[in-house]
Amino acid sequence: MKYVIAHDLGTSGNKATLFSEEGRLIGSTVYSYGCHYFNDNWAEQDPDDWWKSICDTTKGLIAKTGIDKRDIAAVSFSGQMMGCLCVDKAGNPLRPSIIWADQRAQAQQNAIDEHISLSDYYHIVGHRNAASYGLQKLMWVRDNEPDIYKNTYKTLNAKDYIVLKLTGKFCTEPSDASSNACVDLKTFSWSEKIVDISGIDPDKLPEIVPSTSVAGGVTREAAEATGLAVGTPVVMGGGDGVCANVGAGSVRPGQTFSCMGSSAWIATTSDKPVFDEQMRTVTWAHIVPGMYSPNGTMQAAGLSYSWLKNQICKYESAEAEKLGVSAYDLINQEIAESPVGANGVIFLPYMLGERAPRWNPDAKGAFIGLKMENERRDVLRSVLEGVTMNLGIILEILRQHLTIDEILVIGGGAKGAVWRQIMADVYNARIKAPSMLEEANSIGAALTGGVGVGLFKSFDDIDRFLDITAVHEPNPEAVKAYGPVKELFELCYESLLPVYRRMAGK
Repeated sequence: MKYVIAHDLGTSGNKATLFSEEGRLIGSTVYSYGCHYFNDNWAEQDPDDWWKSICDTTKGLIAKTGIDKRDIAAVSFSGQMMGCLCVDKAGNPLRPSIIWADQRAQAQQNAIDEHISLSDYYHIVGHRNAASYGLQKLMWVRDNEPDIYKNTYKTLNAKDYIVLKLTGKFCTEPSDASSNACVDLKTFSWSEKIVDISGIDPDKLPEIVPSTSVAGGVTREAAEATGLAVGTPVVMGGGDGVCANVGAGSVRPGQTFSCMGSSAWIATTSDKPVFDEQMRTVTWAHIVPGMYSPNGTMQAAGLSYSWLKNQICKYESAEAEKLGVSAYDLINQEIAESPVGANGVIFLPYMLGERAPRWNPDAKGAFIGLKMENERRDVLRSVLEGVTMNLGIILEILRQHLTIDEILVIGGGAKGAVWRQIMADVYNARIKAPSMLEEANSIGAALTGGVGVGLFKSFDDIDRFLDITAVHEPNPEAVKAYGPVKELFELCYESLLPVYRRMAGK
């Protein structure tokens, strides 16, 4: 039996997972590490923590499962995107990594805006020009830490640094490269135009190789540190968001999934970039060679639901603790008793401003339409409906380019049957949920690794990993009833725009 180890390098830690060639999850282990938040919107991590997590979890996973390290066919990765780690020619980090959550590069974002329109930028790289991307962060290093910039040989993302530590190779792959927001989506190569506008030395950007590429074999030094066999193939893998595509079965055009976590997104696979004229969605380079991952991410999906539980549903939380069940189970029972449209209550889920589809940092959450006859259950249902209708706008943008009638849902928000049915009715689509709701990143990395070394024939072998345990068909009556509710949802947002601006002091 052969195995693949998948490492999912996130913001709070690394999850190492072992899968068999049959697609079975054999074991997993987690290593937590910290993140330094400071100066209001700065966020950095120590790359040595990433490496320690790889060494610790790899050794632990091999010991825990009792497998022979020589039976590990590949090691592959899912990693946090949109970062900037500067390393010298020997591969040594020159400073902490500026991670995806960091927003310090506003001046660099503005400098790019002076030389190219937002629309032209978007139609080259598939993203809006923003301080959160890797290119703008590298510009910040150049402008504020010139000695660091001068000594930078390459800039890497998290998983690319680990590939370097394991193999000695400096490279990245299309999905993570596109998180630098300077990849030309037509060629999957660094955009000469965007890089030239930025003033960045293009030699500081790593070579882009396919996500399924074997970067190299594990070196003797890395083998001693991790417990892997010398020469074990190391496959590039991909950025975490796009690994989720693969792990959720979105590997062919039109195959679509929704990740329902604290934030939430709907993403699909296409054979060409999806450009929205209002630039409400983004497009990543896919892990599947030659493909793209059009995507729209909202800020506060599960966060709105958890806010509801923590602030409004304290009774349910207390009862759940007594009964030994989840508070969400009790909340869902109440939600099921409220009709489609929550008896006229509309919730706008903009508790943290909004990314897709609004791109409005000034937006705020709101309950609208409350009447004396409304009951508690209506307020609760309106929260799930509001989040779903917001995601539904993203879905309709994608449907302008692709036929989408089925969506696989993953993440914590996909656990509840009540919410899954609301999704089916709002989206007018079949909703499917797999048995492993929290493993899409790891599955995506494992499949990519297996394809890279020939353990799996193609990405179609994702079917080995996915065990569908719930299917929800749209209710035609509910689909029809949601029509005017969705129109009202949009009207409520548009009507509050001047209020949001006034609240922001604009």
